[in-house]
Amino acid sequence: MYKREFMGEMLGTFLLVLFGCGSVAVSVLFGAHQGLMQVALAWGVGVMLSIYLTRHLSCAHLNPAVTLAMVASRRMVARKLPAYLIAQFLGAFLAGAMLYVLFSPSIAAYETAHAIVRGSAESVRTAQMFGEYYPNPGTASATVSLPLAMFVEAFGTFLLVLMIFALTEGCNVGRPDNALAPVFIGLTVSSVICLVAPLTQAGLNPARDFGPRVVAWIMGWDAAAFPDRSGGFFFVYILAPVLGGLVAALFFARILEPLMRTPSEPCECATIRTDVSPSTDSNTGGCHCACNCK
Repeated sequence: MYKREFMGEMLGTFLLVLFGCGSVAVSVLFGAHQGLMQVALAWGVGVMLSIYLTRHLSCAHLNPAVTLAMVASRRMVARKLPAYLIAQFLGAFLAGAMLYVLFSPSIAAYETAHAIVRGSAESVRTAQMFGEYYPNPGTASATVSLPLAMFVEAFGTFLLVLMIFALTEGCNVGRPDNALAPVFIGLTVSSVICLVAPLTQAGLNPARDFGPRVVAWIMGWDAAAFPDRSGGFFFVYILAPVLGGLVAALFFARILEPLMRTPSEPCECATIRTDVSPSTDSNTGGCHCACNCK
């Protein structure tokens, strides 16, 4: 059941994590990217390409937080939830495994050159290619507590899910054409990463974090893959994004969407008038959800 959706979510998440974590890997190992912006853009492009590749198969959520938000807002039926979540976590795991296959010799050479013992505390320097850590190992001045890290991840995911809803809601006449929505979702990911990555590396996606992190654990990073024994990994990179996505879904469905559906007065500026009501989608003749996944 739901073979098409399963394939779409697995393949899309695989591609997203492969390009995104790959950009982190080449930055750590080879210094290929100079600055956060380049890595953030690589993530954004990866998201954009993944959506274009798979949105005809599934709704291209590629993120458990997005899927749960869609179910909570009744944009997707709950019976599809297991297929979506399993596919997303599997796709992320396979991408992490592929990254290890591609870069395993280079990782070993980097560890030897920098006297890093895999599994020790300092091996976080290489483990960060797979999972996220707070504070960001590459930001010496960052001071991030567990509560702040949870808030950062929840808020970042809130912004991402809010923009996904806004970019795909038919009643939002300010949205771009549907063909361009993946571009703007990718740019949203890049922008959010630039904002929060110095603090928590910007997980924003439980599958993207957990799948590759398990690969690191299997391949010898051991405790370095899950370093926070107080449960910070779960609270920060699994629970917080889910909560942020749910809050965004409820905020949009309960507050923003009703306002968008409310008829408004035409704009009457001194030199500009319009005969098209802002509450009407000029392309479709009415409001609709671009992806209700029913």
